[in-house]
Amino acid sequence: MSLLATRIVAKPWGRVALPPPFANPGEEPIGEIWFEPHKAMADLLVKYIFTGEKLSVQCHPSDAQTNAMGMGNQGKEECWLVVHAQPGAQLAIGFDHAIDATEMQRAALDGSIENLLTWHPVTAGDFFYIPANTVHAIGAGVTLIEVQQASDITYRLFDYGRPRELHIDEGINVASGAPYASDLTQRLAPTGACTLVEGPHFRLDRLDGAPDAQVAERYQGPLLVIPVDCDVVVGDAAVSAGQCALAASIAEVHSPASGRWLIAQPV
Repeated sequence: MSLLATRIVAKPWGRVALPPPFANPGEEPIGEIWFEPHKAMADLLVKYIFTGEKLSVQCHPSDAQTNAMGMGNQGKEECWLVVHAQPGAQLAIGFDHAIDATEMQRAALDGSIENLLTWHPVTAGDFFYIPANTVHAIGAGVTLIEVQQASDITYRLFDYGRPRELHIDEGINVASGAPYASDLTQRLAPTGACTLVEGPHFRLDRLDGAPDAQVAERYQGPLLVIPVDCDVVVGDAAVSAGQCALAASIAEVHSPASGRWLIAQPV
């Protein structure tokens, strides 16, 4: 078992006070806590995101697009599991109606793109898969777990006047102007096991207690273990909520009788 190192990432839209079990070592707003990918699973990244303000309106390219640009496999598909949301919290994913590149560019330049997006009210237990090219933004008052392809390519289209670089031309070149597909989101029951993602780049399951035989069969080889509200023993060491560990196999993982946790691995 390898416990993944954490990286604390300051963001202007983050929070000074973080929810338990996390703590802010300073006074700068913290937006993300990354679990540094292990070399045995370098193409999968897990992080927590904490928002005190809205994130930028942004999108990510696909592997096919970054390969065409001579960058190799640097695409980014991701998914979000909301673990806490303040009243009125929202996520913006896709557009209310289909728009073309000209309309998207004009809206990014004048800031009206925020109002063209579909804003989804969220509470704990909401899950969203975000394909590459999807224009999106995370609203204020959300804590979520993000699992993603380990790419850092983000094209910001609009940032509410913050003094950060925008990438409007690059973003428009890869962005989809389509509405968000409803079959890419789930409302999870408070308890119970469920499959959240099965490809094309990674798989992800939420478990409650021990995995059944079908889950164990799907997860061959190394996997990531991400406790949500319980301790999970990997090998002979406990992994707690707010941590992430690499297990050599699912046979090395000993779950509690009840308690929610995630497992993930590349496909």
